[in-house]
Amino acid sequence: MESQKLRLLLTEARAARRKAFACYSKFRVGAALLTAGGKVYRGCNIENASYGLTICAERVAFFNAIAAGERRFVAIAVVSDGAATPCGACRQVMAEFAPKLRILVADAKRRGTTRSFSLDELLPSRFSL
Repeated sequence: MESQKLRLLLTEARAARRKAFACYSKFRVGAALLTAGGKVYRGCNIENASYGLTICAERVAFFNAIAAGERRFVAIAVVSDGAATPCGACRQVMAEFAPKLRILVADAKRRGTTRSFSLDELLPSRFSL
């Protein structure tokens, strides 16, 4: 992926992180999902007092894109403290819609700290029908 698109995705993920509703954990996450057509969809984590109802930034980005009719995805950027990788539930959603997805994770506090993974690296034994 070209560096200009990578920078755009990271910028969009940082902007999405600012919208996070993380009043319980204080762990704010932003995601930006790039479609094959070049559109970017944002997502942020949204917590709930009933913790099981919390949703991750990555799934919010995917669900926003899917609700808009998108079905082909190239990459996702995720920004959080410590450059956390997506959780298992998010990885499985990614596998359903984008098995060849490139996943970028960046540390919100330390610019330039970005790692890149394929979905196969993060979820080698995914569930599928």
